[in-house]
Amino acid sequence: MSAETTPITLTDDNFEEEVLDADQPVLVDFWATWCGPCRQIAPIVEELADEYEGQAKIGKVDVDENPQTAQEYGVRSIPTLLFFKNGEAQEQVVGAAGKQPLKDNLEALLGQPA
Repeated sequence: MSAETTPITLTDDNFEEEVLDADQPVLVDFWATWCGPCRQIAPIVEELADEYEGQAKIGKVDVDENPQTAQEYGVRSIPTLLFFKNGEAQEQVVGAAGKQPLKDNLEALLGQPA
């Protein structure tokens, strides 16, 4: 079995290249180290990165270190998970969601024609 895929660390500097210019759907987890619910969903986000390797990108933005990107997308509370396709935010999930709603959103984006 291969090593687990970890989410991409997204920053204000690489967000455009990694997310907006991506040729596959992207799940972006806006989080912070001090956020309890963020730590709760971190293992789910990591599992999704592993499960969707090659089909979708999974990334994390630390809102304390990258306030510009969080502000640009109106992230007011964390965790906020945004689902991007073709450079556009398609869906948003706020709060510590379970794995299934996140999978459902990724599956919907994967099923949409580009």
